Amino acid sequence: MKKTKNKTKEKNVTRETKKETTDTNEADFVFGQHAAQEALKQARGNKLFLLKDAGGTKIEELKTLAKEHSVPVKWVPKQKLDQMGEGSVHQGIVLAITPYQYLSLEELMAQSKSQPFYVLLDHIEDPHNFGSILRTADASGVDGVIIPKHRACGITPAVVKTSTGAVEYVPVARVTNLTQAVTKLKENGFWIFGTDMQGTSYHEWNASGAIGLIVGNEGHGMNTGLKKQVDEMLTIPMTGHVQSLNASVASGILMYEAFVKRNE
Repeated sequence: MKKTKNKTKEKNVTRETKKETTDTNEADFVFGQHAAQEALKQARGNKLFLLKDAGGTKIEELKTLAKEHSVPVKWVPKQKLDQMGEGSVHQGIVLAITPYQYLSLEELMAQSKSQPFYVLLDHIEDPHNFGSILRTADASGVDGVIIPKHRACGITPAVVKTSTGAVEYVPVARVTNLTQAVTKLKENGFWIFGTDMQGTSYHEWNASGAIGLIVGNEGHGMNTGLKKQVDEMLTIPMTGHVQSLNASVASGILMYEAFVKRNE
């Protein structure tokens, strides 16, 4: 498949004056060593809560990072950590953080390299799926993830923990309308690919240039409006009785396929 679209992005991009943030209570804490460590490195920590009498190399590393970034450390009983974690596995480590700052689509495009690779999540609702997708996106060189504001999972503590800190390195843009976002990307020379049971085998995917990959909702797949905007549908051949793969698994296969082909 040959591409004939102009892949040149417009250089002059209007940036919004403010980055969008989560609701106040959406991401006040992160749990566990890896998530806390990466948030501290990115200077997002406000106060580090550690299990009373805990010790070891991991704890010492976190204390050192906290000191480097002037983050106070408080030793608390397990009951307090359980209360802050609301059932999450915290490993005796809870870090209070500043709210996550989303980018606008314009900001994401302005800071990306030429011919970037974006993943667009069409109302992914499971925080573990979202976190896993972010983790794979970081590992496979994805330049940004785009999510809708409504009826979709945002950056929650569960997402941060599942991503094992990758959320601090993969830019996430949040948009009001995914269909309009796709239109904007196509105006800037992007080729848009969707995922479906019927389509071109992902082995034949031409993943070069500026591209966007849409991953559909866990239960309903891609919505009809987005399907109409897709340049090509991709499918992952399967045998067996199950008709579809988990969203994070399917997106992981496709992200690594793009990674291989874009680095050949």
